[in-house]
Amino acid sequence: MAKLWDGRFEKETNPAVNDFNSSLRFDKRMFRQDIRGSIAHAAMLGKQGIIPMDTSIRIQEGLQGILADMEAGRIDTNTDAEDIHMFVESLLTERIGDDGKRLHTGRSRNDQVALDLRLYVLDESNVLKEELVRLMRTLLAIAKENLTTWLPGYTHLQKAQPVTLAHHMMAYFAMFRRDLQRLTDWEKRTAISPLGSGAMAGTTYPLDREFVADQLGLLGITDNSLDGVSDRDFAIELGSCISLIMMHLSRFSEELILWSTNEFSFVEMDDAYSTGSSIMPQKKNPDVTELIRGKTGRVYGNLMTLLTMMKGLPLAYNKDMQEDKEAIFDSLDTVFACLPVFTDMLATMKIKKENMAEGAKGGYMNATDLADYLVYRGLPFRDAHAVSGKLVLYAIHQNKALDDLSLEEMRAVSPMFDETIYEAISLSAVVNRRNLPGGPAPEAVTRAIENAESYLNTL
Repeated sequence: MAKLWDGRFEKETNPAVNDFNSSLRFDKRMFRQDIRGSIAHAAMLGKQGIIPMDTSIRIQEGLQGILADMEAGRIDTNTDAEDIHMFVESLLTERIGDDGKRLHTGRSRNDQVALDLRLYVLDESNVLKEELVRLMRTLLAIAKENLTTWLPGYTHLQKAQPVTLAHHMMAYFAMFRRDLQRLTDWEKRTAISPLGSGAMAGTTYPLDREFVADQLGLLGITDNSLDGVSDRDFAIELGSCISLIMMHLSRFSEELILWSTNEFSFVEMDDAYSTGSSIMPQKKNPDVTELIRGKTGRVYGNLMTLLTMMKGLPLAYNKDMQEDKEAIFDSLDTVFACLPVFTDMLATMKIKKENMAEGAKGGYMNATDLADYLVYRGLPFRDAHAVSGKLVLYAIHQNKALDDLSLEEMRAVSPMFDETIYEAISLSAVVNRRNLPGGPAPEAVTRAIENAESYLNTL
């Protein structure tokens, strides 16, 4: 296939160099965005009188036909074209003749690819947000059903204070809500058209850049032609957003892996989302969560690829920047592989409420409430903390829970105790009293769920 830049060269490009330079094998996924951008560009060229209007219409109709054929799988993209841009333009010229050669007027592949990539990641972001919302709605459904499912809370992986499963699920809801908000904020900086930047210094043609941006549903145009073709901040920022999503999925996965163990036995994955062992018949492995945990590192690597690729590049475009696509495409592919299966796994997971409640009873997690009991009776917190610590140590030596200590044993450490202490440090009381906004009490979590539903309903 003839190259757009053949005129300058006397010798054919070495076939190995052709293959090395070619990006068609991975950038062909942007064919829709490339054609959309070209249709808008052709319409603008006609409107501005840069090319005849009938030529503009022929180009647009030809591109629409190529788009229909490519979406239907009627076009073989296994060619020697350098990239998707040359492939589409060459195919257009084959179909409509020399008029196809006018499409590239006032445009460079530098601003063309910058536009295509922006359009592509914006389209993918819409799908990503839909998957995040589906996961968030699943979390809300679990939370609603488990407002009084007691659960041990941990710090340092040591039992700390009792909460509820609903409260725990809403913590992850908060994480994914931030992810969703980050993507929404990122879109404002990404939905900007670089077309018209040319190779790096714009063009002498009277382009209407705002018209093209409006045709493509973008929010505006880039302010500087050098930056327009050399900016990949939007790809790096998206890579960061995806890395955070994967980090949250990985943290969640790690907890589910722990909860699935015999030692915890808080949850059991549905058979459809588990695997077995080739040698150990008893095994039921949470492979989905383990793979997500592993794939998170892959996404982090892609982010580092993008950052490292850009860190030493002078203005404007450099061929290094061709490496942006495989990295961000792989990150998108990875998060799209993880999110749906994780959501479905979560929705079908068996929750072992009795085991969770039993776990919430151990570990002296009501020690803080015992101290608070004394504070309410007038003892300074530091003194109350010391009393509670002494009782915990005594209970450990006696192999008892705090609830199991007699009133006489408690009063031996502080005379401020009476029979009301037992209700004060009961599991339900410990959780229910924490009714501040953001707390684990069922009433507080119910308010949080209502607020979360209101937020999702505004999307």
